[in-house]
Amino acid sequence: MLSFLLLVVGIDAQAQSIPTFTRQDTLRGSITPERAWWDLVHYDLSMKVNPQDSTMQGVNLVRYKVLKPHQVMQIDLQPPMRIEQVRQNGQNLRVKQDGNAWFIQLAAKQVPGTLQTVEVTYGGKPQVSTNPPWSGGVTWKKDSNGKPFIATSVQGDGASLFWPCKDHMYDEPDSMMIRVTVPKDLVDVSNGRLRKLEQHADGTHTFHWAVTNPINNYGVNVNIADYVNFSETYAGEKGKLDCNYYVLRENLAKAKEQFKQVPQMLKAFEHWFGPYPFYEDSYKLVEVPYLGMEHQSSVTYGNKYQNGYLGRDLSGTGWGLKFDFIIIHESGHEWFANNITYKDNADMWIHESFTNYSESLFVEYYHGKKAASEYVIGTRRGIRNDRPIIGIYNVNFSGSGDMYPKGGNMLHTLRQVVNDDEKWRKLLRGLNKEFYHQTVTTAQIENYISQQTGKDLKAFFDQYLRDVRIPELEYKVEGKTLSYRWNNVVKGFNLPVKVLVAGKETWLQPVSTTWKKATLAAGATGIKVDPNFYVTQKRVQ
Repeated sequence: MLSFLLLVVGIDAQAQSIPTFTRQDTLRGSITPERAWWDLVHYDLSMKVNPQDSTMQGVNLVRYKVLKPHQVMQIDLQPPMRIEQVRQNGQNLRVKQDGNAWFIQLAAKQVPGTLQTVEVTYGGKPQVSTNPPWSGGVTWKKDSNGKPFIATSVQGDGASLFWPCKDHMYDEPDSMMIRVTVPKDLVDVSNGRLRKLEQHADGTHTFHWAVTNPINNYGVNVNIADYVNFSETYAGEKGKLDCNYYVLRENLAKAKEQFKQVPQMLKAFEHWFGPYPFYEDSYKLVEVPYLGMEHQSSVTYGNKYQNGYLGRDLSGTGWGLKFDFIIIHESGHEWFANNITYKDNADMWIHESFTNYSESLFVEYYHGKKAASEYVIGTRRGIRNDRPIIGIYNVNFSGSGDMYPKGGNMLHTLRQVVNDDEKWRKLLRGLNKEFYHQTVTTAQIENYISQQTGKDLKAFFDQYLRDVRIPELEYKVEGKTLSYRWNNVVKGFNLPVKVLVAGKETWLQPVSTTWKKATLAAGATGIKVDPNFYVTQKRVQ
C-alpha cells in the first residue's frame, strides 16, 4: 500500500495522530475468545454485484477446524452490509450483532479436531471508498464508454467492508473460491485462476476463481469492467509462470507497452527474493479506477501508463522515472505482504519497509548499485519522524507512514553493516523461504535477521522501529585525536559506521555511553559519514 505517499504530495501529517480506541477497535484488532478457538481452512465466497444500485449479495461458506471447545463464533461484516442468515448442518443459528462483529451461537457441539462449515448469507450496499485506496470500500466508476468500472480496496479498514469473514490478519484460509456474478457485458477479475465461466438466463454470468494458496483477507479483491485480456508466459525459477493482464479496451495498446516491465520486475525480484510465491495461482495485473494495491495474484494498477509515481520521481534523483512505480512496488508486495504477512496491523512495516527497499533493488538490478543508493537515499525527503514505525497492538492500528522511506533506509543501513552483498541477498531470499506462506510477528523477523547476520540487532531495531530520533554521530578533533560516540539513541545502540577520513574509508565502532578515541591520519581535519547510513553527524567542541 502507499499511505506515506499522500504526505509527499501534500496531505496534512496530522492525519497520523493517534486516536482514542474503542471496543470496536479491540473486537477488530485482537484475537478474541470467539476467534481463537477455530482455525480458518477455506472460504467459498459467492456474490452477485449489481452496478445499477451499487449492491452486493452473497453467501460465504466458512470451513474451519475446531481447536478447542467453544460455542460462539465471531464473524465480521461492517455496516451498511448486513448478515441476513447463518446456517450450520441445515439449521438456522442465532446471531447477535455488536457493531462490525457478529457473534454466532452454534447449536452443534464443537468437537476439537473436527472440520465444520457455517453458511453466512449477507447483502447490502457496501461502504463507498471516498479516497481509494487510502480509504477502504468499493469504487463505483464508469469508463469512457459509460460502462461500469468497479473495484474493491480495503487494506487497513478491512475486507469485512464488503464480505463476511474472520477479519484479522493472523489467520488465513489455506485456499479459497471466489464466485462473482455480473451482467454479461462485464468481466470480473479476482484472485487465483479462472476455473469456469457460467452463463445464466437472466443476462448475467458467474466467474469462478480458485485460489490454491493461503491468502490474507485484504488481498481478496473484486474488479469489474469491460476488460480485455492479453497474456504471456514468464520462464521463472520454478518453471513457467502465467502472466495475465486485464485492462480497459481503450488502453490496450498502452498496456501492451507499459506492462513489458512485468517480466523485468519478475527477473529482478526472483533474483533478490527467490521464486515468485504463487506460481500455482498465476500473476495478474489488473487496471482499476484508483492508483493500485497489492492484491495477491491480482495486483491492481492505476498509474496512468507512465513511469514514476503518477509521473513523479519520489526520490528526486531521476532514477524513480526509470520504472513504473505501481508495477514495481505493488508487485514487490507479492513477496512482502502476501507471502510473508504480518499477524497484527501494528507490524505493517514488515510489508512496507521491505517493499519500499525493493524499489531500490529493482534499480540496482538494472542500473547498478550507485544508482540504487542514490534512489533510496533520495526517498529520505519523505521521512517525518512523527511517531514510531511500529503501531499499537490488538487495536488494528498501524505505525507511522515512515515505515516506507525510513523503513527502506533502515534496511539499506543494515545492508552496509552486513557489508556482503551476496550474504544480504541470501538473507532476503532466506526470509521468503523460512516464512513461506506464513503470518509473522516483528519478533520473528528481527530474530531471523539477527541470527543470519550473527549480530545482536535489538538496539538497532528499537532505534529505527520504536523511536523517532535519528542517530547522531558526535565527534571532536583535538590535534591528531578523534573522539566519537553515538548521541540521540536508545540504550545499547552500538551501530558500526563507515566514515571517510582524508578521503579514505574506515570503520568506527561508536557506543552511546562513552567517548571512543582514534588517531587521525596525517592531514585529516575531520570525518564524513558514509551517506548510505541513515544517521546524522555533529562536530562538537
